[in-house]
Amino acid sequence: MDSQRLRDSFARVAMHGDAMPLFFFSDLFLRHPECRGRDHRKFGTLAEHYPAVGVSLLATLAHFSAENWTAGLAADWKDAYDMVAEIMISAAEEDAARRPPFWEATVVAHELRRFDIATFRVATGEPLPYLPGQSVGMESTARPRIWRYYSMANAPRADHTLDFHVRMIDGGALSMVLTRGLAVGAKLRLGAPVGTFTFDAGTGRDVLLVAGGTGLAPVKAIVEQISALPDPPRVCLYVGARTGDGLYDLTDLEKMTTGFPWLTVVAAVSDEPGYQGERGLLPDVVARGGNWRAHEAYVAGSTAIVEAVVSRLTMAGVPAGQIHSEDFGWSEV
Repeated sequence: MDSQRLRDSFARVAMHGDAMPLFFFSDLFLRHPECRGRDHRKFGTLAEHYPAVGVSLLATLAHFSAENWTAGLAADWKDAYDMVAEIMISAAEEDAARRPPFWEATVVAHELRRFDIATFRVATGEPLPYLPGQSVGMESTARPRIWRYYSMANAPRADHTLDFHVRMIDGGALSMVLTRGLAVGAKLRLGAPVGTFTFDAGTGRDVLLVAGGTGLAPVKAIVEQISALPDPPRVCLYVGARTGDGLYDLTDLEKMTTGFPWLTVVAAVSDEPGYQGERGLLPDVVARGGNWRAHEAYVAGSTAIVEAVVSRLTMAGVPAGQIHSEDFGWSEV
């Protein structure tokens, strides 16, 4: 297998942009309509689907390579795909032996905190192992095959319940259901946990947590995790919104400060002149709140908030290795 020939070949066909995946999926679904929508284990991908994908991949490469397509190049691509498929099938089989493709969950509580923000709790029939700060793919029976990622808002519990905070996105097919269309008893599917936005208790540093909007969910889970430590560090949590009603979980956060003397919560509002409390853009409020160079910082929220806060912390001298972020922008489409 000539790796350089493969790289050159891919560079040529990649120049065709979106036309290439469009041709590939059209060819695959025409040959094998049963593969439609089956992109990984939670959709039901099976080992027997890989040959079908390989045939369509080679057909696509041949089409866009035109006169550059040769028998030798075809053999190289087939060998490369067979190797990748073997690895993926093996990994899927190993994963299947350790955990299911998805977990069935039942909604046990749901509350609309604002017209576009809801919090809800689900219970799974079997444990879903995860680390505070991670996310899971979620599907509703009301919107089959539409998966979006949401972070758990709690540390793992013995009763297998998980909390979620969801903001309704304009045009969001699933977020509309989760905020305003769920009732107690509704069924959801949860995929395997993903993400590296997780707390490292071994640094010995005090902790800065910054959350914009529903970015509070993974941050709140981390607070719960810290509460279980024998000697919790000092934690300062900044949470921001445009208006006071955007601070949808403030009551619960204030209860947490009562029970956790090591926790300080600063709530800030940017666009409500009469608000009786901290005012200003969240990055500005955090920047003027103290010297964070010796802290481990965790920042979650929209792309704009995360980028702005991380930039301010970096400018203030917080080492990049001490800043951890979770950008919710990728999950809102």
